[in-house]
Amino acid sequence: MPDPAAAFSLETFSDRTADLLDGIAPHLVTIHGRRRGTSTGFLWRPGLVITAEEALEADEDVPVTRPDGSQISASLVGRDPSTDIALLRVEEQPLADMTFDPSDRLRAGHLVLAAGRQPDGLSAAMGIVALAGGPWRSLRGGHIDRRIHLDLRLDFQSEGGIALDTGGRILGMTVLGPRGRVLVIPSETIARVAPQLLEKGHVARGYLGLGLQPVRIDKAAADAAGLAQPRGLIVISVDQDGPGQKAGIRQGDILMRWNDAPVPSVRDVYRLLGPESVGQSVDLGIVRAGEHMTLAVEVRERPKPR
Repeated sequence: MPDPAAAFSLETFSDRTADLLDGIAPHLVTIHGRRRGTSTGFLWRPGLVITAEEALEADEDVPVTRPDGSQISASLVGRDPSTDIALLRVEEQPLADMTFDPSDRLRAGHLVLAAGRQPDGLSAAMGIVALAGGPWRSLRGGHIDRRIHLDLRLDFQSEGGIALDTGGRILGMTVLGPRGRVLVIPSETIARVAPQLLEKGHVARGYLGLGLQPVRIDKAAADAAGLAQPRGLIVISVDQDGPGQKAGIRQGDILMRWNDAPVPSVRDVYRLLGPESVGQSVDLGIVRAGEHMTLAVEVRERPKPR
């Protein structure tokens, strides 16, 4: 026969997770920002909703379904693709500011509840932390304070929801990563990025004013530059009055080094052009018509798209 104490413990745990979901429910909204389907968002401050940037296909007049089932229109305040965070403005709601908790106590093996809201009601997924690592750069160059992977199934409609630990502490936002992996954008990243979106509408990123494309180079040239791989980035365009143009970089130059580090891919450069790069002077090692040279470039903030 089953142990009554074990059954009671399981029932208590089950009720506890349901209570956690009910407790966070007033902050969860449905975002109708996809052309096909919905995603989740949450009320961060009165009148402000955070959601997953990747799931937000529309920029204007985004319908949002509130916890009471009524629908309102939201406007975009700002979005940062590099950290997958978007901020929307809605009609002000009488809720207290959301309190985030540090994610540094989270370890592999801890249980996490992913809370979301779908058109039919609340959604929940429970799983364990599969990986809890340190800071990392996203594929789009964003600085994410912790690498947190969850071992659970998260559908598209629940993306942009909230990750809670078993104590009900808010650890961050759940998103879908590469190959369907479930990631948490940690609270520290949200607390850093969301105020920037509120103030500026975007997160500052570095800008060289160069169009780059990978290219294989002569092995002798690679050896002369001390590169382990015969790869570089050819300059296919130079923006007028951009930092690269002012530094003397020309179309056809081959970029091989950023300060002392090789740059074999465009993604490497993109990662280096994070918010902290703005205003910095970097030495770019290039090859021009077989001649090696170094040019100093001052990184500027990327202009807003028109």
